[in-house]
Amino acid sequence: MLRLTEVRLPLEHDEAALKTALLARLGVAPDALLNFRVFRRAHDARKAGRIFFIYTVDVELQDEAAVLRRCAGDRHLGVTPDMAYRFVAQARPDERRRPIIIGTGPCGLFAGLLLAQMGFRPLMLERGKIVRERAQDTWGLWRQGKLNPDSNVQFGEGGAGTFSDGKLSSQIKDPRHLGRKVLEEFVKAGAPEEILYLAKPHIGTFRLVKMVENLRTRMQALGAEIRFDSRVEEILIDTDNAGKRQVRGVRLSDGEEIPGAQVVLAVGHSARDTFAMLHDKGVCMQAKPFSIGVRIEHPQSLIDKARFGRFAGHPLLGAADYKLVYKATNGRTAYSFCMCPGGQVVAATSEPGGVVTNGMSQYSRAERNANSGMVVDVAPGRDFPDHPLAGIEFQRHWEGKAFEAGGYAYQAPAQLVGDFLAGRPSTRLGLVLPSYQPGIRLTDLTLCLPAFVIDTLRESLPVFGRQIRGYDMADALMTGVETRTSSPLRVLRDPKTLESVNTRGLYPAGEGAGYAGGILSAAIDGIRVAEALVR
Repeated sequence: MLRLTEVRLPLEHDEAALKTALLARLGVAPDALLNFRVFRRAHDARKAGRIFFIYTVDVELQDEAAVLRRCAGDRHLGVTPDMAYRFVAQARPDERRRPIIIGTGPCGLFAGLLLAQMGFRPLMLERGKIVRERAQDTWGLWRQGKLNPDSNVQFGEGGAGTFSDGKLSSQIKDPRHLGRKVLEEFVKAGAPEEILYLAKPHIGTFRLVKMVENLRTRMQALGAEIRFDSRVEEILIDTDNAGKRQVRGVRLSDGEEIPGAQVVLAVGHSARDTFAMLHDKGVCMQAKPFSIGVRIEHPQSLIDKARFGRFAGHPLLGAADYKLVYKATNGRTAYSFCMCPGGQVVAATSEPGGVVTNGMSQYSRAERNANSGMVVDVAPGRDFPDHPLAGIEFQRHWEGKAFEAGGYAYQAPAQLVGDFLAGRPSTRLGLVLPSYQPGIRLTDLTLCLPAFVIDTLRESLPVFGRQIRGYDMADALMTGVETRTSSPLRVLRDPKTLESVNTRGLYPAGEGAGYAGGILSAAIDGIRVAEALVR
């Protein structure tokens, strides 16, 4: 097959238009086009008043070699790459080694799925609950202000990505097309097939819940054992006379010790007790940059109009998203993070006495508000001590300040953009109604954000208002604080073996260990670690 890119069609085109465009671009007769399928579809709304769909299409022709020779100078035509996934190993029938995986977020799930598909029967340990029981605990915080520290937005089957927009895009380089493997497995688990070709695929929380359950069932059928309410208290490490360290198993919070020479650490970015334990055990790690800020809400209709103009509301376009970046005069960068069209702001704390915000959407993206993180970069050595655990304490400090400003009941502090820019506390809502549960408390966000974040956001918001008309509207609502943008540390690993640099058999993986950011990249890292482990 051949792959043809940059096939542009207007928004309002019928089903026959794509085939007609392919025939024209390839210069072939209709009977020479045996078959075609869309590999990627995106839209281009950069020109005012005009929106195009841009297709990448795989085509099957009668004489593909002749077409390639005739179109030798066309950089948009080539042989379709082989994107089939191939397993790197297969367990022997008598294989007794059993890898241990800590965590069942996207990274842990795909490490476990790959190991199970290769016959290695992993043991997966999750501190939280199965996804539906976890959802009930999460709603307990949102609706009643009751927090379960081991079962919430951060912890439990499916990981933090389960309560999100379910975005399946990534900026990482993927020469082996591992992302395609992830998407195909998601489709098998119940995701809509459109995620295989949409440029910005997403699933939404409710669909993710069912998919996670299906992935669990498939892994168990392949010999994986998955244990919930099983918090790892300690990773057991032996040191020989030469000072070399080797994992020998794990100890659970109930005292049970489980032997194992290979442990995948896929705990997510909020497993603060686990990171402290690893530091005490001498596992090499370092502080890394992350970001802190707020969630900002606008009417989704405003974003749609700013992005799509007269085409706002078109069913093929759906709810509009955005991506904003600005470097302020103080050298700090403000940027939008985890933008959720037609979604809601959610309570995402995992520790008592703190308020943390995040965003999520359902598949329909049909809620009245658009929300996004609006965050500013922070870095070790500049904003907090250059110590592996210092970033966690920095996060805790501001989460505690937000808890205080919100009234000590998991309500979140909030402020209108107009009041924020004018430097006065908010006392009443405007056009934008808050979506955060268990509720907000109008106040002054300077109480719970570093001064440099306040300064950077005050400079950035008017700039963003010039890029998206109305973005700095006075009634837009900011809710604090957003602190869990990424892991505040990195557990160092060898770039070739993917093992810890000083502890054999320990495989730091995913977002928590500092090697991913989002569902897709975390799942890809889980595949890479599973491959490295079986080698």
